[in-house]
Amino acid sequence: MLGRRTTLGGGDADRGDAARARRGTRVSPLPRVLAIMGSGETAPTLSRVHRSLLARLGPPPVPAVLIDTPYGFQENADDISGRTMDFFRETVGHPIGVASYRSREIDQLARATAVARIREARYVFAGPGSPSYALHQWSHSEVPGLLAEKLATGGVLAFASAAALTLGVLTVPVYEIYKVGEEPHWLDGLDLLSAVAGLRVAVIPHFDNAEGGNHDTRYCYLGERRLEMMERDMPEDAFILGVDGHTALVLDLESGTAAVRGLGGATVRARGRSTVFASGTTVSIDALRDAASGRTDDGSAAEALTTGTGRPRTGGALRPPDAGDIQALGRETLTAAVTRLEGSFDSGIAQRDVETAVRAVLDLDRIVIEWSRDTGLAAEFDRARSVLRSLIVRLGELAVDGVRDPRPELAPFVDALVEIRLRARESSDWTAADEIRRRLVEAGIELHDGPDGTTWELLGTAAGDD
Repeated sequence: MLGRRTTLGGGDADRGDAARARRGTRVSPLPRVLAIMGSGETAPTLSRVHRSLLARLGPPPVPAVLIDTPYGFQENADDISGRTMDFFRETVGHPIGVASYRSREIDQLARATAVARIREARYVFAGPGSPSYALHQWSHSEVPGLLAEKLATGGVLAFASAAALTLGVLTVPVYEIYKVGEEPHWLDGLDLLSAVAGLRVAVIPHFDNAEGGNHDTRYCYLGERRLEMMERDMPEDAFILGVDGHTALVLDLESGTAAVRGLGGATVRARGRSTVFASGTTVSIDALRDAASGRTDDGSAAEALTTGTGRPRTGGALRPPDAGDIQALGRETLTAAVTRLEGSFDSGIAQRDVETAVRAVLDLDRIVIEWSRDTGLAAEFDRARSVLRSLIVRLGELAVDGVRDPRPELAPFVDALVEIRLRARESSDWTAADEIRRRLVEAGIELHDGPDGTTWELLGTAAGDD
């Protein structure tokens, strides 16, 4: 079990604290937290996790930086950095800077600046891109040491997606296997988790990925077949630590606990056997190791429950979710939000409830903007925009129906009543004739009797208007 750090008391330590207090620096120790995010790190679903972690680091503004290495090779790297900064400023409510280290070939000044920003930051964030590219650029650089120092001395390290893949003793080269077609294999990772949490793991984000549709893309696009092949090449004392999409596994290194937050779960998988820790639960970090060996926190054998996904699931929670946890689960995925609002729009149109239909369009527009900064949702985002445009077109069609001249549709009915009224007048049934006129007026139709016969018009329009 990981213990708490001890602090020196008295003597030089007290004098040092007093000196730091006079300089205005933080005296109380910073928390030591490693947050592993499966995906959705710049989506509304995990904004609350970012806020809660930043709140633990003292009063704002908390020095926070984004490391751009994992996507440094991409032509749209500036755009990704800009959207991430917008997300933190507008959705999280906290500014974040960039520690730009896109390549180990950067000049000395740029390198020294990035190192200084990482060292000074209390909150260090990295996310999408290529794990193999990031490892290549960080090898033989100051970055791994800076990250380890941050977790040893105090601060929050929030790594997601590609960056999260680098944290363990082994790393999945996703692009090389899934896109290029190389045989399944491991790369050596940064192995930060062994040093700070005693976990010899391969971190796999996007663990519940289902983008493949008709083929298996779970386990960060590996699928079951390839993951089984790779498991056979893992060291005996290592296991897989998976984190679902839009989910964060928050490791508090001071308290020795692991909290699962977001929409999915965290999975410990060893030799094909999985234990899933549901969102909203908190377990000891020891429980993760125990799950890998098939034991629960109380030392009893863990019971595996097979689910429809083919992944065994077990318990493992030390406490049930509280009200705050349930609230944290309230955000839905972009796909779910689009489906819900499209259904609301359809219902409004079917019931001729224009207000409900318009509100659905406005809500969808707001959600599209909220999710626009998530760099990992290109396909879902494109679909959301397509649905939004479709709903606007349908509203336009409804408006056309609303402003269309109704007289061609009304003419057969009104002309029939005018003919009946004419017969009533010819038979001197003035009561019936007057009643027909009165009813038509109530319906918004005015009759004009003249020498050439009876004409009619809609009240409020001029006769003959288009």
